[in-house]
Amino acid sequence: MGVFTDGKYIGFMASGGGKLPNSVAESKEEHQVLVNYFKNLPEVSDVLVNPKLDSLLIKTFGSGADERYLENYISMTKKGLYSYDKTVLSNFLAPHYHLVAIPKEPLKLENLPQDILDILSKTKFPNHIENIREINISEIN
Repeated sequence: MGVFTDGKYIGFMASGGGKLPNSVAESKEEHQVLVNYFKNLPEVSDVLVNPKLDSLLIKTFGSGADERYLENYISMTKKGLYSYDKTVLSNFLAPHYHLVAIPKEPLKLENLPQDILDILSKTKFPNHIENIREINISEIN
């Protein structure tokens, strides 16, 4: 799992054991602080699942998104995070992630405590998350 920001909103990505951005991989302790913080947030938002998710998953895996697949993404999105999944699981170095779900009420960076903000700000995405359906993690610093 990785967490990143565009300077306004927060994104969550499930790496499926694949490569994460360098800033996430550099400090396992800081990464664990973020994981614990976001997993323990209350659910505050309704969720919109990517309408193209099923067709993408069928093309990639041969089956669409079921409840089991969506469970972790929906949980994180209800906390206000944009959720992404690794597109090619069988390739550790593949940098592509696709949008799974967006929050109707996104959590804003400005509402985070300073210690979390300090860690999260190290993993910055250069574009506006709310407009992105696919991410190449090589763009995340």
